[in-house]
Amino acid sequence: MAEFTDGVWWSNDGLRLHYRAYAGREDRPPILCLHGLTRNARDWEPVADRLAGDWRLFALEMRGRGESAVSPDPLAYVPLTYVQDIEAFLTDRQIDRFVSFGTSMGGIITMLMAATRAERLAGALLNDIGPAIEEKGLAKIGTYVGKGGQFPTWMHAARHLREGFHDAYPNWRLEDWLAFAKRLCKVMPSGRIGFDYDMRIAEPMKATGGESGFDMWSGFDKLKDVPTLLVRGERSDILSAETAAEMQRRKPDLDVAVIPDVGHAPVLDEPEAVEAIDRLLRRVETGTAA
Repeated sequence: MAEFTDGVWWSNDGLRLHYRAYAGREDRPPILCLHGLTRNARDWEPVADRLAGDWRLFALEMRGRGESAVSPDPLAYVPLTYVQDIEAFLTDRQIDRFVSFGTSMGGIITMLMAATRAERLAGALLNDIGPAIEEKGLAKIGTYVGKGGQFPTWMHAARHLREGFHDAYPNWRLEDWLAFAKRLCKVMPSGRIGFDYDMRIAEPMKATGGESGFDMWSGFDKLKDVPTLLVRGERSDILSAETAAEMQRRKPDLDVAVIPDVGHAPVLDEPEAVEAIDRLLRRVETGTAA
């Protein structure tokens, strides 16, 4: 596993937030790695293992995930708040230009940031997310987010995840499910294995239907001059082929990589994803949108 250092920053409302920093070349813009709804910084280990050293990466943990503090108000678990938290990070680290890698919720955050100051983005990766989210996928998320559950061993946790997500990763072996469990879960004070997020992140979804509260098409359209990669799982129930096609119609230079026989969301270590990420980073280096 690539070496990293742990860092903290403070939100505007006084929460201590955590990130992993991976060292890399200082003459390139850093990559901000923004995880999905129930994920954390460990979700980016496969990407960091490959890119660290050549690129600086910051794997940020949103409030209520991993080692970041929980929000006193669960209704603050929404993308607009996460954008404010990330703005505080950028100010703290004095970063004025960066590449954004966003998985699912992280991609929503990326589009929100583009809506206000797209010129800061040297590149963007939207991992299995677009401006329109499929109702079927949202309904599935609602069946497990915030439900809790603890397991006596890592093997039990892996088998539980396999039962819930086999449709998304039908070709995974047991070792893949164990690695997945160790990215999503942690050892609890009781000694049992549990999910590494505040269960109250589900509360805003119940109140708003899980929407960002923002027209994401307008945010996506602001990426028109930004080198952008869209990664879509072929079996995704969140990002439809139709939405991906409309994104490409609106942004003809959009690079689209479809990951065969994978659902929501690709891990980004798949060969097709690796090749596409390398293409994106070459465009970032040359400063070309196409």
